Amino acid sequence: MRSRTPDRLCAEAVELARDAAAQAAHPHRLGEHLGLVADGERLVTHFFGSEEPGYRGWRWGVTVARASRARYVTVDEVALTPGPEALLAPDWVPWSERLRPGDLGPGDLLPAEEDDPRLEPGYQAEETPPSVPSAEEPETGPDRGTVREVAEELGLGRSRVLSRHGLSEAADRWDEQFGAATPMAQAAPASCLSCGFLIPLAGSLRQAFGVCGNEYAPADGRVVSLAYGCGAHSEAAEPPKHQAPPPPVVDDLGADPL
Repeated sequence: MRSRTPDRLCAEAVELARDAAAQAAHPHRLGEHLGLVADGERLVTHFFGSEEPGYRGWRWGVTVARASRARYVTVDEVALTPGPEALLAPDWVPWSERLRPGDLGPGDLLPAEEDDPRLEPGYQAEETPPSVPSAEEPETGPDRGTVREVAEELGLGRSRVLSRHGLSEAADRWDEQFGAATPMAQAAPASCLSCGFLIPLAGSLRQAFGVCGNEYAPADGRVVSLAYGCGAHSEAAEPPKHQAPPPPVVDDLGADPL
């Protein structure tokens, strides 16, 4: 149990603690004595200010102790510890929580966890039913028309696909970037639903999203909401017609310089 009253001999050993802290802080200067605290019976920690660059608010803590009935105090531990107003590094955050869109670079791998809520099991034929060979094809030939081959041809051979939660997250993200509430869409002459540069999506999301195919649009190659719009709409306005220049003006009153 920590004693509230520091041991007298340990509390008076300021110079002993200062020498130990100065050796640990070398070659930097040691600050003034900031106080002490009783860590236990005949166990006291003295604090000294730190002058090391980059450690603002830190302090050197020197713990001194003495044995029972002994009159000599010894140094137990010296450490650089943060004070109440110390500049500390932010708390460690797992990589899965600090990863942000666009952080993935060439050669980086980002495996999806088994319990990723954005994914759900897709269709996979673990057992391939036997196909009926035709008269022209021997039984030893390749398995054509099997369930697996048909699934792969239709794009259903993935082990996992987007779940309803994953689709909802993607839709919210796309709508936030290129949706009806953006300033660009608010000032657009028409929505992407009537634009000729819109490339429809497949699946259930085609009812609300598509891909922009206009190289001059701000969302070129991006998934946009059908309610989004911009000034590069295919039917925004007719291009300005070419106007012939006015005929030259001949000055008959002035004199031409020789």
